[in-house]
Amino acid sequence: MDSADVVVGDVVLLKGGDRIPADIRILNASGFKVDCSSLTGESEPQVRNPQCTSKNPLETSNLALFGTNAVEGQCKGIVVGTGDRTVMGRIAMLTSRVSPGKTPIAKEITHFIWIISVIAFIIGGAFFIVSLLLQYTFLEALVFLIGIIVANVPEGITATVTVCLTLTAVRMRKKNCLVKKLEGVETLGSTSIICSDKTGTLTQNRMTVTHLWVNGGVEVALSQDRNSVLVDSGALANEKAFNGEKGSLLRCASLCSNADFVASGRSTKTSQCEARGDASEVAILRYCEAVCGDVRAYRQLYPKVCEIPFNSINKYQVSIHKTPPRSYLLVMKGAPEKILTCCSTVFINGTETKINKDVKENFKQTYEFLGGLGERVLGFCDLELDQKKYGADYKFTTETPNFPLRGLRFLGLIAMIDPPRPAVPHAVRLCKSAGIKVVMVTGDHPITAQAIARQVHIIEQDCDVTMLVNETDKIPNFDGENHGKTMRARGIVIHGERLRYLSEDQLDYIAANVEQVVFARTSPAQKLQIVETFQRAGGVVAVTGDGVNDAPALRKADIGFNSCHHHPVTCHHHRYENH
Repeated sequence: MDSADVVVGDVVLLKGGDRIPADIRILNASGFKVDCSSLTGESEPQVRNPQCTSKNPLETSNLALFGTNAVEGQCKGIVVGTGDRTVMGRIAMLTSRVSPGKTPIAKEITHFIWIISVIAFIIGGAFFIVSLLLQYTFLEALVFLIGIIVANVPEGITATVTVCLTLTAVRMRKKNCLVKKLEGVETLGSTSIICSDKTGTLTQNRMTVTHLWVNGGVEVALSQDRNSVLVDSGALANEKAFNGEKGSLLRCASLCSNADFVASGRSTKTSQCEARGDASEVAILRYCEAVCGDVRAYRQLYPKVCEIPFNSINKYQVSIHKTPPRSYLLVMKGAPEKILTCCSTVFINGTETKINKDVKENFKQTYEFLGGLGERVLGFCDLELDQKKYGADYKFTTETPNFPLRGLRFLGLIAMIDPPRPAVPHAVRLCKSAGIKVVMVTGDHPITAQAIARQVHIIEQDCDVTMLVNETDKIPNFDGENHGKTMRARGIVIHGERLRYLSEDQLDYIAANVEQVVFARTSPAQKLQIVETFQRAGGVVAVTGDGVNDAPALRKADIGFNSCHHHPVTCHHHRYENH
């Protein structure tokens, strides 16, 4: 059925790989996840279920929004909005209602023309009066008047400005930057504030494994090193790679996953293949492939027998695999705190030991540390099933599990994050050294936003940051009656919910006095409000973004940058494309 034929009230069935045809309220779902990165800025797919978790349609779990993509699972829902009545349609309407102001060069040329015009009329009028006093005829005096005015008209200014801007635009084109409006070239040189989106702009929009907690310690994940466990290829290589504490963790991560490599063109090499699946699973798959070798061949040695998909109630995923010669291996992954409760032992120093207070305290500290870095953390555990009880002909059932989900062996944690683009930290430092203020405006979580902001130097490492999340959180050093004379605050992270309750005076204070600012969980209307605030403070504002939620801000900004491969809603409302 074509999406154009969908109307409000229709009941639709969706599965992984489908594009959401309208705004849909979820009636029931099974492991249903949606990629909302272009709409909300969140790097990882979001779970969707019938539970309403927020009044904000961009954040609630019971809505699948038009234009997003179903990543995995399936659901049944009812259509609640189509066309202009969808969230994306409202963003497009908001964008169309925004009228961009004059560019700095347009203002300067207008001001210059007014000055020249006034001078021309004054001089012309003076010559007209003098001509009459010298007893020239009225017609001759009028000719003097018109001649003086015409002589002062800068006829060549349009051609001169156009040629200069065009030459600059041609040079920028050689740097893979396409200028859509010539006046934007001059505006670029006048920029004083950059409001940048995070996902896909500052970051790569690709989840990457960064840390492992294994054998009781945190290890930095260096997938490019292809650790010494590698040998040539085949089963033997994989068997060696998946031995030991780290090997057991990676074995569990490789098997308990639905992500896989898809051949691209004629090439069948995994290094040249596209990985498809959940963003977190794809990140883990790529890491395991780099460290351990051929994951696909290893999976063939351990075929999957049954699986319980991840859901928001259980918060874990379980699969059972055949192991040579005639036994089974149960592997589980999920929310770390949930995984730990399912385990009775932990694999450390080559032996299984009981989980005690020390292990739990170490787990808690590590989990909080990795979470504080803005990373997504998954826990992993396994269990070799008793061969006598679970023989080769045993029938596993998942509706009412007839296999153990408690007393498992805890293996460790894997942490991931959408990493910054390599060139971004240096670019931010260059902007700051040139006196340009860089502000992050994202729809992602405040902790993740702050972590990325520190990595790219929007917030310096030694900066004390104030988090404004709840309505009662106070702005540091703000005096409502005399905020212009207060001390300058250094760093601040503002949640979209708190932003709703900030007055215009408070926003003006933040724009003028806070050096390092991050806005998180912001809606498209709030991004527009932020741009207007900085413009009101006298700044020339540039906006960089690649999502639908950036479109209103891109249109309102003095200059907008957008990557050319992103959504068409944003591509019509900016002055630069970056290839």
